[in-house]
Amino acid sequence: MTKTLINLCGPTAVGKTNVALYWAEKLGCPILSTDSRQCYSELAVGSAPPSREELDRIPHYFIGDRSIQQPITAGEYEHFALATLEELFKAYDVVVAVGGSGMYIDALLHGLDPLPSDPNVKAKLEERAATEGLAALKTELYHLDPEHAAKVDVRNPRRVIRALEVIEITGKKYSEQLNNTPKERPFKIVNWVLNLEREVLYERINERVHLMLADGLEEEARGLIAHQDLVSLQTVGYREWWPYFKDEYDRERTIELIQQYSRRYAKRQLTYFKRFKGATWLDPNDINGQEESLRQAGVLK
Repeated sequence: MTKTLINLCGPTAVGKTNVALYWAEKLGCPILSTDSRQCYSELAVGSAPPSREELDRIPHYFIGDRSIQQPITAGEYEHFALATLEELFKAYDVVVAVGGSGMYIDALLHGLDPLPSDPNVKAKLEERAATEGLAALKTELYHLDPEHAAKVDVRNPRRVIRALEVIEITGKKYSEQLNNTPKERPFKIVNWVLNLEREVLYERINERVHLMLADGLEEEARGLIAHQDLVSLQTVGYREWWPYFKDEYDRERTIELIQQYSRRYAKRQLTYFKRFKGATWLDPNDINGQEESLRQAGVLK
């Protein structure tokens, strides 16, 4: 039987975990995460990983398996994920992948183009970020590559610097050099983008933030203050706390910002997933549509 990867992606809080668990249990297979933050054990609340009970129900890979002190790039994830799948496919005909990190999903499904790197150029850009501020570099990226600037998280210094580094080395737009030649994979891919009506999705996002607060998000962030400059903490749900801890604004405003930036992140995710050719867009509650997709792929009879 042809080995099949069922990839479930979609915006934050859309309900990916429940759908992944449903199909992993039904098909008797493990789950591989494509989330760039749930892999860090210290982010046990703010990255919204599966619960302990859910992890006990189904074997998961790339969940809480490393420290924030051990960052992993999308390119490194590609090698890790393919090696993991190679082992899993020895025992299973199907594996479910689930997550919402566009670059990591791209790395797994299509492979990342080998883009050049120059430590001298990178060092110069990092020095500029420190002296001129990230805002100056963001403005430069908007001028040089508006397409990439529109979809990248421009509050993430590493992403901004990386894009400018490649542009300076090659003289070409960063967006023009991404995924021009998808790599062949030795398994069939069924790619679903899960989505909901925007109002419903935004309500779920706002509610999820309150659930995280009840689970101890503020306490978790407070315990990570000493590490706030790490790449792994330049993410929604954590970076909004640092000004609050300095009394720059109140708790209510902090919560509003986490909700607002989470909604913006969901919008960027959906924009990213629209690039995926051949993906099937589904409602997470549409089990019939999901079954039909798997029948057409030969996974279900």
